[in-house]
Amino acid sequence: MEISHHQIMPETAVITVAGRVMLGPESEQITTLVSNLLGEGTHAIIFNIAGVTAIDSTGIGRFIASYNKIAAAGGEMRITGATGYLFQAFHVCRLDTVFRFYPSLDEACKSL
Repeated sequence: MEISHHQIMPETAVITVAGRVMLGPESEQITTLVSNLLGEGTHAIIFNIAGVTAIDSTGIGRFIASYNKIAAAGGEMRITGATGYLFQAFHVCRLDTVFRFYPSLDEACKSL
């Protein structure tokens, strides 16, 4: 799994996740990075997951934990790039009724 981030506005960051988001210590980086960004004053986090090739229940759990942290801090979370199998993984868990999904990063930014 690969993870990177960049600020697109003073209080908004994009976290890009690629590869396999699965059980194991690598996926813990997601929630750790979210905590660090919230601690630095970021209030809106957009996950770009277009490069995710596989996800399991632990991987989905990392996004749930991130959402809970962001919501507790009064922030906003968006997800872009979830298509096909990846979106279905969230849909089966009914998380598409909780998380806000957008087809592009531009549209996610405009929604904030």
